[in-house]
Amino acid sequence: MPETGPVAIAHDYLTQKGGAERVVLALHRMWPDAPIYTTFYDPEGTFPEFKDATIVTSPLNRVGVLRKDPRRALPLLPFASSAMHLKEPLAVVSTSGWAHGFRYDGDTLVYCHTPARWVYLLEDYLGEGGQKSFKGRVARALRPGLRAWDRAAAKRRTKYLANSTVVRDRIREVYGLEVETVFPPHAVSTDGPQEPIPGAEGMAEEGFLLSVARLMPYKHVDAAIQAAERTGQNLVVIGKGPEEPRLRAMAGPNVVFGQDLTDAQLRWAYAHATALIAASHEDFGITPLEASAWGVPTVALHAGGYLDTIVDGVNGVFVAEPSVAAVSGGIERVLAREWDRAAMQAHAERFSEARFAERVRDLARSLWTTGARHLTAPASRISGGTPARGGHPHPGGYEKGA
Repeated sequence: MPETGPVAIAHDYLTQKGGAERVVLALHRMWPDAPIYTTFYDPEGTFPEFKDATIVTSPLNRVGVLRKDPRRALPLLPFASSAMHLKEPLAVVSTSGWAHGFRYDGDTLVYCHTPARWVYLLEDYLGEGGQKSFKGRVARALRPGLRAWDRAAAKRRTKYLANSTVVRDRIREVYGLEVETVFPPHAVSTDGPQEPIPGAEGMAEEGFLLSVARLMPYKHVDAAIQAAERTGQNLVVIGKGPEEPRLRAMAGPNVVFGQDLTDAQLRWAYAHATALIAASHEDFGITPLEASAWGVPTVALHAGGYLDTIVDGVNGVFVAEPSVAAVSGGIERVLAREWDRAAMQAHAERFSEARFAERVRDLARSLWTTGARHLTAPASRISGGTPARGGHPHPGGYEKGA
């Protein structure tokens, strides 16, 4: 089958090190010459491999406080996203709400991590403590307009993919679309050097529990911290986010926090962990697959994306709710049994980057060869953008590296 023509990659914002950003890295490896369009790019906050890519940003990227925390830009992001203009004949779009609203002249293959949490799952997005906050009041006030903007953007796109079964069902409910599920890849290799996480070196000999998650309310890292204390286990928390001050305040001496880790440090963490705690409501549970590649079992919430990535008794155990009591019970069950490392690794291999790349490339080729523009409603065009390198108009700027 012939290769595609010019391709662009789009993503909401590249400011973190998470599963969605690893998907964009996989797309970048598939099409290394494709420009990556995104509203914000923080080279110090996301994966260093993006420094090899051509990054096209929105004008908002010039505002440092917004670049460091794009959530602050919520009222402005519909306008900034609508002004991002991609002229390539085909765009592969990684999104959980913003990038599918960019302006596309060509066809779009949208890889949806979830319909926007800040529209359809606002309570999860804010957490209990954020319901009455200023940010919560603003988000609720904006929600009707954001919902209209989001659904209009969805109607203009060519083809959607879901990253998990639960997201597939959510897309059907929100957008009325029947879509294919293509699981994202796990990408933490067991090969390569290891480097200890500062402060956790002394825990390596006896092992520790591990949490790898953004410090957001719906991740329930607080339950992992309290459960580790209740069961007498050490815990390494990898991630950053607005919950950090509260979590640090509740953590005892058995908890070490790590942020902005290198792959070598992440390999060290998985290599010395006794179990991964994953008590969050996830759209796709990728961290249990990373743990499985190392032969590390997971205590996972029986919900969301973990239903796709956990096989109870093979690479982890389920708990019914993200409470301290339930997570503590899951920890005790995980530590009380022997686990088959080879079975875990075989399970993780089903979610390899090679499989992901093969399916996405086939779908991109299909759009390219069939010319699928007739599948979508006509897009409304918003004029804007300023000429940049090579006469290519866009509203932000090109960045090669950082």
